[in-house]
Amino acid sequence: MTTGPTVEPVDASEVARRAQHEAEESFGESEPRLDTEEMILNVGPQHPATHGVFRLLATIDGEKLIHAEPIIGYMHRGYEKLVEQRDYRQITNLVSRMDWLSGINNELPLALALEKLMEIEVPPRATYLRVAMAEMNRILNHLMFFASFGAELGAITPTFYAFREREDIQLALEMATGGRMHFGFFRPGGLKEDVPAGFFDQALKGVRQVIERLNQYEDLLIGNEIFKQRTIDVGVLEKEVAYSYGVSGPIARGSDIDFDVRKDDPYLSYEDFDFEVCSAPNGDCFDRFWVLVHEVAESAKIVEQAIEGMPSGPIMGKVPRVVQAPKGEVYVRTENPLGELGMYLISDGDRTPYRLKIRTPSYSNVSALSHVLKDTYVSDMIAILGSFFFVLGDIDR
Repeated sequence: MTTGPTVEPVDASEVARRAQHEAEESFGESEPRLDTEEMILNVGPQHPATHGVFRLLATIDGEKLIHAEPIIGYMHRGYEKLVEQRDYRQITNLVSRMDWLSGINNELPLALALEKLMEIEVPPRATYLRVAMAEMNRILNHLMFFASFGAELGAITPTFYAFREREDIQLALEMATGGRMHFGFFRPGGLKEDVPAGFFDQALKGVRQVIERLNQYEDLLIGNEIFKQRTIDVGVLEKEVAYSYGVSGPIARGSDIDFDVRKDDPYLSYEDFDFEVCSAPNGDCFDRFWVLVHEVAESAKIVEQAIEGMPSGPIMGKVPRVVQAPKGEVYVRTENPLGELGMYLISDGDRTPYRLKIRTPSYSNVSALSHVLKDTYVSDMIAILGSFFFVLGDIDR
């Protein structure tokens, strides 16, 4: 009787192990199994996740962003040219519209530049009121980005929290200026008028609520596990890169750049107030947001100190009836809510500026997006855009 060859029993686990070993050895040598093709994706120019008319030209390969190019210039505002046809008092209402979330802060460097050029002394009461109003406006700006960033990541509750505090502070500014966004309240030499009765009480009520409720804001997003997963180690902007792009404000401080014009080059009376400059070391979306939230509390403390130590006296210095700056040039910078705002004013002795060059923070900040977005995932794109806290009106000035 003839028998076939003897067959040894097969060890399935050994076969699987050998197959895995062979696959690992040949992995680096084999060609990719699937050829992919890059695709151009237009984000905008009317995308709801951006802060204005903004377009991002994204080159994607599967789920990865290979290249991202921010495209600006859709708003055609031309403020730097418009100011040449208006006298200095009219310019105040024009520049307040650059960053519509920071209206009263936009007015400040123009007033400071004129006062420096015309050698006008501003009364202490006007200086303290300017500080209080600028910091209240900073809180309004930051709370709006707190709301929008949460909404962009899918959380609607932060919007209700932010607008609850915004309305109380907004009411105080409205009592004094008559406006909610475009205030037109600062003048060369001081203020348009003194604040009305009840302003200080309303302002203190608003900012003290912010301080008391900061832990709610931290619990809502900063302490939220889903929020952390969407933001930690996402969209990292290295310190050296931030320097090279001229990034400033909360975004720069989120990349461990401990610079704030209010501290490092004081103006108004900021040296009289006790406040901390918040910074964080990692440069990711989470750190930028952390800085933004904690700056709200520091601004609230400044407002408290300014109101409690408010001097009495006039709110306008000795200013000629016709504001006509002498021939010369001057550069002034301030710490706007979104970063360093600079104005370079050239006067030829007329009632209108010969030239006004405006350095807005959003323009420099958004220029770093192409670096931060490179080699990230499409799913992280909105989180990164939202953490850059820019306003397109500030860019397309």
